[in-house]
Amino acid sequence: MSGRVVVIGVGNPLRGDDGVGPATVEALRGRAPDGTVLTVSDGEPARMLDLWRGADTVVVVEALRGQPGRPGELHTLTAADATSRSAATASTHALGLGECLALAKVLGQLPPRLVVHAIEVADVELGAPLSEAVRSALPELVDRVAASVRQAHGLDHEQ
Repeated sequence: MSGRVVVIGVGNPLRGDDGVGPATVEALRGRAPDGTVLTVSDGEPARMLDLWRGADTVVVVEALRGQPGRPGELHTLTAADATSRSAATASTHALGLGECLALAKVLGQLPPRLVVHAIEVADVELGAPLSEAVRSALPELVDRVAASVRQAHGLDHEQ
């Protein structure tokens, strides 16, 4: 698949592990193919829908809390997976990605292809740095997001 590709790093870099989405986007700068839109969001649904408007592929990077939690564990989800998992996991934001995706579906604003790369977090306190578990998993998370972007651009055969 090719077309407009948008990567959205959801989170707040001032809240510990919640900053993993923005950190991933920053790590992709200079690494993503030309034409890839790299952006950050606080996760508010209306802003998310606006960011992916007109995109053929959207890659969302999100922090989540699993029950039970396994900080640093990575998950790759489709839109349907992310929506169905919202009961078992919790976003680090007031409204989670599941609610955002449900709203997009009702409004007919889901992009043709959406992939969610999520990481389970440990600490989202204001002023905290990334936890060791999340910091250790960040390179693999960035690699997974980069692979999704390459695939969306039709470059999945490249390393």
